[in-house]
Amino acid sequence: MMKFNIQKNINLLSYTTIKVGGQTEYFSEPVNISELENILKWANDKNINCQIFGAGSNLLISGNVWKGLFICTKKLKAINLNPETGILEAESGVMLPTISNLLAKNSCKGGEWTIGIPGTVGGAIFMNAGYGDFSISKHLVSVKVIDIQTLNIFNISKKDLTFTYRFSPFQKNKLIILSAKFYFEPGGDKDLITKITKANLKKKTDSQPYHLPSFGSVFKNPDNYYAGKLIEESGLKGFKVGGAQVSTIHANFIVNHLEASSEEIYQLICLIQEKVQQKKGIFLHPEVRMIGF
Repeated sequence: MMKFNIQKNINLLSYTTIKVGGQTEYFSEPVNISELENILKWANDKNINCQIFGAGSNLLISGNVWKGLFICTKKLKAINLNPETGILEAESGVMLPTISNLLAKNSCKGGEWTIGIPGTVGGAIFMNAGYGDFSISKHLVSVKVIDIQTLNIFNISKKDLTFTYRFSPFQKNKLIILSAKFYFEPGGDKDLITKITKANLKKKTDSQPYHLPSFGSVFKNPDNYYAGKLIEESGLKGFKVGGAQVSTIHANFIVNHLEASSEEIYQLICLIQEKVQQKKGIFLHPEVRMIGF
C-alpha cells in the first residue's frame, strides 16, 4: 500500500520566510524520496497541478486560494560527507548552513559562504544561489531528479547542465531535484575554515535584516552594479507600502513589518523597479519567484 500524507486547505504563510502566502487546496511534506514519488503519482493520477518548494525563502505567493498541490521538500534532509574525498551528498531539503557547518567540522574547504543562507539544496540549485563571487553550481558534481510527468528517476552530470547567474535549467524543465552530489576541497585547515565561516555569518547578520521576515535578496545584481546600492541611491531605503518595507539595513531586502499582505509586497517590488528605472535607467530583475502575480 502506498504511504503518504496529504493535507487539505493549509495556509502557506508559515512555510515562507517572508510570512505571507495563500491557502492551498492540497499540501504535503514528504519525509523521504519514496513518499515524494507516491505523492507525485497520486497527483498525476488525479491530474492535479503541483508546485514544489523548499524553505520558501525566495518565494512570494499571492493571497488567493490555490487549486492544486504544494509540496514542501524541507523534510528530505539526508546528508553524507566523505571527509577523505570531499564528496558531499545531500537531499533537496537540507539547509545550506547545515552544509557549511558540516564542511567546517570535517576540514573541507569551499563552502564557507553558504552559512547564513536561508535556503535548501534544491532551492539553491534551482536558483543557482550564491554570495559574492561564489555560486552553488561551482561545487556541483551531479543532480538526482525525478521527471514530474513520467516519474522516471535519473542522475544528470553537471557537464550536461548550463548554469548562469541566478539561473539553472530547472527553472525551465519538468524535473524535480531529489538530491545532489557536491565536491569541496578536503584536508583543509579546520580552524581557519571555521574562522572564515563564522566571519561570513557575522558579516551577513551585521549587514542584513535577520531579525524580521524577508526573502533574502529581492533583486538580481545587474552587470557591474549592486541592486541594493541602486535602490538606496533612488531614495527608497525605508520606503513602505502597508506592512512591507525596504529594509533600512540593506536596501535589496524587503521586510514584513506588520502583517504585510503579499499584494503589498508585490506593489513594493513593482514600485522599486519603476523608481530605479526612472532614476538610474536600469531595470531590476527579481530573483524572488512569484506565484499568482
